[in-house]
Amino acid sequence: MQKELIFESSDKFAGCHAATLAYACDGNIVAAWFAGSHEGHDDVGIWSSIRIGSKWETPRQIAKVCSQPHWNPVLFNPGNGFIYLYFKVSKTIPSWVTWVASSADCGRTWSAPSELVAGDRSGGRGPVKNKPIILSNGFWLAPASVETKDEWKVFCDRSSDQGKNWEKSNFVGFEDSGMEGKGVIQPTLWESSPGSVHMLMRSTCGKICRSDSSDYGKTWTQARATSLQNNNSGIDLTRLDNGTLALLCNPVGNIGRRTPLTLSVSNDNGNKWLSLYNIEDDDVDVGHLIRQDGGEFSYPSVISRGNVIYAVYTRHRKQIGFIKDEIKL
Repeated sequence: MQKELIFESSDKFAGCHAATLAYACDGNIVAAWFAGSHEGHDDVGIWSSIRIGSKWETPRQIAKVCSQPHWNPVLFNPGNGFIYLYFKVSKTIPSWVTWVASSADCGRTWSAPSELVAGDRSGGRGPVKNKPIILSNGFWLAPASVETKDEWKVFCDRSSDQGKNWEKSNFVGFEDSGMEGKGVIQPTLWESSPGSVHMLMRSTCGKICRSDSSDYGKTWTQARATSLQNNNSGIDLTRLDNGTLALLCNPVGNIGRRTPLTLSVSNDNGNKWLSLYNIEDDDVDVGHLIRQDGGEFSYPSVISRGNVIYAVYTRHRKQIGFIKDEIKL
């Protein structure tokens, strides 16, 4: 595994979180994240860096549409000559508005952002944390969710015209109506065969949850808990060319720790998982006691080419980490 930092430190912001990445048209890697004095503060904007060869450029702010906090950027390269940047804006999460910008020069410059769905104030349309996927029928499918004070709900936004217009799917229900906590958010998607689409979701029940669709993401089965532990923190996966799924998450129960950050794989469409290794781990095992005064390694974003994965993640809310690895099974 090749592991590096996008930056050691920055005098431009005190904290950073929610990194995302995409391939650039010139073979480089573009990353983005939100940063400012603190998550949810008015000075938080969207920042970016480009990895040219093996070196990351100095981070720069690429989006700040108003004086309200910016959140959860998502980069997406659909192969049409553009890279798209989606992000949320609002004082509070339940009133998020999704904005979108595009780059035609491999992430060096960006168009003026505009609202993804004009006038929508429902808590955010389009991708909420993880990348959209392109389905076998050509549709774009964006993993979406909304958060209110009392309830978290997942849906998908579908576009048949390369992101110009979007149609919401149904909300994903729960197989067990007694789901502990608020629910599920921030899905990550893959398509296993034409029309058969699947999602894993962050949850408040201590497990990663799953739902499936047989109609290209238009309708979804009720969510059910998997065997994968989840600490109510972000997850992401990518499907390799050979069908292997590579998942990054914090494999601990719903107790708030965001370490270790682990890479796991599945060769049977997500039914069984094998943990390969920890990308980062700040815990120190002292007898039967686990120190929990370490840092945070969380909110991964992962993409792949062939059997090589590329990923970014939060380190201590002060840095953004990057890995590159070839998955050999």
